[in-house]
Amino acid sequence: MSNQSAFSDISSPLPVAIIGAGPVGLAAAAHLVRNGETPVVFEAGESVGASILRWGHVRFFSPWRYMLDTQAVSLLEETDWRKPDGEDYPLGHDLVEQYLVPLAQVPTLAPHLHLNTRVLAVTRLGYDKMKTSGREEAPFVLRVQRANGDEEDILARAVIDASGTYEHPNPLGAYGVPALGERTFHQHIFYGIPDVLGRDRSRYAGRRVLVVGSGHSAFNALLDLAELACQEPGTQFFWAIRRKEVGQLYGGGENDELAKRGHLGARLQHLVESGQVRLLTNVSIQKLAQTAEGIQITGFEELPAVDEIIATTGFRPDLSLINELRLTLDPAVESPVALASLIDPNVHSCGTVPPHGVDELTHPEANFYIVGMKSYGRAPTFLMLTGYEQVRSIVAALTGDWESARRVELELPETGVCSVDGGSCCSPTNNEAENAGCCAPSSPRPVQVPVTLGVRQFSRNRLPLTTQGNCCD
Repeated sequence: MSNQSAFSDISSPLPVAIIGAGPVGLAAAAHLVRNGETPVVFEAGESVGASILRWGHVRFFSPWRYMLDTQAVSLLEETDWRKPDGEDYPLGHDLVEQYLVPLAQVPTLAPHLHLNTRVLAVTRLGYDKMKTSGREEAPFVLRVQRANGDEEDILARAVIDASGTYEHPNPLGAYGVPALGERTFHQHIFYGIPDVLGRDRSRYAGRRVLVVGSGHSAFNALLDLAELACQEPGTQFFWAIRRKEVGQLYGGGENDELAKRGHLGARLQHLVESGQVRLLTNVSIQKLAQTAEGIQITGFEELPAVDEIIATTGFRPDLSLINELRLTLDPAVESPVALASLIDPNVHSCGTVPPHGVDELTHPEANFYIVGMKSYGRAPTFLMLTGYEQVRSIVAALTGDWESARRVELELPETGVCSVDGGSCCSPTNNEAENAGCCAPSSPRPVQVPVTLGVRQFSRNRLPLTTQGNCCD
């Protein structure tokens, strides 16, 4: 699509632009195609699911049946695609190679996908943020940059931003900004989930490693490091979290309806209680400095000197490309205001989010929507099925089917530790990101579960939960 042709006939039907070709972005495209609409999908990476491929070695703790969008599957079933076993647990690579790549190759979708194309900005044709009269009738303009550096403007009648947050990790610093020296040591800090037992093995073998963060990404890294320490003598690792008390840090255990997630927390709890993982609580990282012993980390207490740091501290949205639009974002969570009240981790425990759709995701900028992980802003525990339901509702609204758009239903398994009822530990003074699951479970109810962050699957005969001893026994 050229810049000239896009502007030459504005009266012709315009596509719905989708930013990001991950699971939720491609699901949005599938729903649009099924409703007779024309999508145009822009993906900054070289492949669909580019961010997922960065942690493709990680196995999900939710099975395939939680990974697939219904309309996407209906398109795939018109080809020779083989649907994965719904009870199997895919790696990140599997999700891309067995689902997203075949979906991107469906004849009704493939012509509308633009890889290696980054969206730099979104605005309205002829309107900056200050202009109002006639604004809603003006098409959107997406400034995109191709792989060769060329820029062009593309018109669209609506925009769905599914660009995610993975490229924008939270810093190690305790105050929302990088710690002193953090930028200096960036080559020794991995943000996310490294392939400790594979591609990144040499980086951590025989080294001293600090893992920072209290979510499932940290669990994954720590279990991998435990395995590495068995195989590579001299490998040492430490675990730092900001919370003062452990509480229900390890999750719901046997009460978790996703057994592999419950088993993950139980395995890590055993490592900590057996002394194989040194857990440091109430850590507030303020400064990194080079010493003769290694990287010295200063916080409320002085941490051991280390060689490498793994930051599993979460992610935040990049709002720079949409700052010329009129958005209603919560000042703290950075999600749509109506959604923020449902997901604010200061109020809600570990992801108990009611189903939601177009109404909660609407902004003053008509026909612009943020979906997927980016819709959650800085809040944790987004899940893939939630994103699929979001785009189903939005596409129904864009095609005029408001009854369907507002009929939002989603039931998912219990985590075993969650509650939205409140209680002293769930008051707004507590940060759920560091106090996940502190509340007692409420009566059974459908809750959302984080299936977008995976964990490596280990054999059950290693590290038995009922015995102490060396991790290689």
